Amino acid sequence: MIVRFIIRWLVCSLGLWLAAGLLSSRISYGGSLAAILFAGFILAVLNMLIRPVFVLLSLPVIIVTLGLFMIIINGLMVYLASKLYSPLHITGFWAAVFAGMVIGLVNYVVTAVVQERS
Repeated sequence: MIVRFIIRWLVCSLGLWLAAGLLSSRISYGGSLAAILFAGFILAVLNMLIRPVFVLLSLPVIIVTLGLFMIIINGLMVYLASKLYSPLHITGFWAAVFAGMVIGLVNYVVTAVVQERS
């Protein structure tokens, strides 16, 4: 269980770093590795504790949109992490949604690689 959390933490950190690189004008973290790692930690904790509540409460919308609303929920988690941790600065909600999509893509790739090895 702790190994899964550490992997999730590192995936969140990597995704945030990539999103900040792609949208450097809209996402910043001060260029510090410690800041991006701590922001990834906060995001991993939010995804573990708060995200399931949001998913449960918005389940009808998720079903109607065939799962596309999950992109908005991912963006909301990134935006919330930026509000909780000030060194991670995201200028707007849509930049957070884009960061959520990047993190989701990184998560998909890492999961595919890990499953292929086992």
